[in-house]
Amino acid sequence: MSVDNQFAEQAARAASSLAQGFGDAFKQLQALQIQPEAWTQLQSDYLRQAGELWNGALGDQSGEHAPAAPLKDRRFSSPSWNENRLSHFTAQLYLLNARTLQRMAEQVQGDDKTRARVRFAVQQFVDAASPSNFLALNPEAQRLALDTQGESIARGVQLLMADVRRGHVSQTDESAFEVGRNVATTEGHVVFENELFQLLEYKPLTAKVHARPLLMVPPCINKYYILDLQPENSLIRHAVAQGHRTFVVSWRNPDAECVHWTWDDYIGRAAIKAIEVVREIAGTETINTLGFCVGGTILATALAVLAARGEQPAESITLLTTLIDFSNNGVLDLFVDESSVRMREMTLGEQAVNGPGLLHGQELATTFSFLRPNDLVWNYVVGNYLKGEAPPAFDLLYWNGDATNLPGPMYCWYLRHTYLQNELRIPGRLTVCGEAIDLGAIQAPVYLYGSREDHIVPWDAAYRSTQIFKGKKRFVLGASGHIAGVINPPEKKKRSHWIGKGSALPADERQWLAEATEHPGSWWTDWDKWLAGHAGPQKAAPRTPGNRTYQAIEPAPGRYVKQRA
Repeated sequence: MSVDNQFAEQAARAASSLAQGFGDAFKQLQALQIQPEAWTQLQSDYLRQAGELWNGALGDQSGEHAPAAPLKDRRFSSPSWNENRLSHFTAQLYLLNARTLQRMAEQVQGDDKTRARVRFAVQQFVDAASPSNFLALNPEAQRLALDTQGESIARGVQLLMADVRRGHVSQTDESAFEVGRNVATTEGHVVFENELFQLLEYKPLTAKVHARPLLMVPPCINKYYILDLQPENSLIRHAVAQGHRTFVVSWRNPDAECVHWTWDDYIGRAAIKAIEVVREIAGTETINTLGFCVGGTILATALAVLAARGEQPAESITLLTTLIDFSNNGVLDLFVDESSVRMREMTLGEQAVNGPGLLHGQELATTFSFLRPNDLVWNYVVGNYLKGEAPPAFDLLYWNGDATNLPGPMYCWYLRHTYLQNELRIPGRLTVCGEAIDLGAIQAPVYLYGSREDHIVPWDAAYRSTQIFKGKKRFVLGASGHIAGVINPPEKKKRSHWIGKGSALPADERQWLAEATEHPGSWWTDWDKWLAGHAGPQKAAPRTPGNRTYQAIEPAPGRYVKQRA
């Protein structure tokens, strides 16, 4: 049998194998409502491109074959995919099938949410079905196995078993990091704690500090040290170095004793309590405040409760990638509807049949990873298990894997009243800690930040907060995503940010962007100037943390942040 005939048979078997998997997906999509003319065009285009692919793969019958054109998809960037004709054909056929499925998903008839869910499901299937994810189809992994005489496969099995014990796919060498030793190392002390949080105060780095302190409220769905990974990229250390007496909420990682905690607990016994303690320690009527992601939602809610009580403790508010108006929140909206929220309420909420429960941190972490499956899931499946390559040490991914649980009642309230019913933005609609809240009653000026490529808090969603707060507002847009956009120290001279023309904040974010000016580098420098204008005069830095009432309990980062989910 000639080489060409052998290749033809192998290619046919590869095509048949791929067709079995993709065929079911094609049939399921075909069963959905697709306009007949669109379906006919899809069929015609697919058959034509498949024919061209097949003829091109066979080449001429002389046995002389031109080098395969490099595949542009980075999953197939290894020379092995181009040197092996069968693997090259398999990858090309996969990419054709993937493009066709994605085009079919775009043609499905239905409401916006249904169509978005179909697109998401198709993308998940397409990413999972990549031939690079399977040892039998991955020539790079096969060659590595031969070159190492099977050692790569043995190492891959060991890494797989270790991850099975951990309960998640490893994204970094977790043994390389320890909270308080080489992450979260900015010097400070715990000056207050209760069941829900520890309050950290950081040691001044300047001889003088501003009169008004800064309180940071990080998200409770992650550990606070995303703001303090390393000295060179720590927003906490940066704030301290700018002369701000800086306090940070470090959330407790809830366990079985905490299943009854509610949204009101997080507002009243945590955020409001932190504001109260910081004011008492600093001896000031007002403080500067910062909230990041869900921490910003918690902070804004707490300040609205205090406003309803006639209190205005915030001199300023900074909200980083924070949702207040939940009317359109990108891909996360796909996971929330009445039935899904009700299911959570019945299994985890206050009225759950078996009592309230915990939303385990790994479930949240897995959900967020599958928002970018090629980068955060399949990349590590291939590297760890097929190639036997342990992932390198990376502090950001260590933090990403340091999951945090959530109490069911708190989580269910948050899902229903924000993502599902979008009531936080409506004056008087919600009652929190016994008060009907109105975010428009908060008088403090607000600095709003969004990241342009954020897939968790889309920048237009962050921008919508400009239409809710009534005081002075400044909106700044940064480049990159949810984390990389926020954690962007000026010294790195990376990325850029956009500042609007004047103080105008039109309802349409596209109009704002069209008139905004792009500036090179970090948005931190713009925030520094803004915050300094609200921080008050400088005075001698305190020599000891806390005060007589709130004395140092233990060194930062404290115990709570070290609790594993």
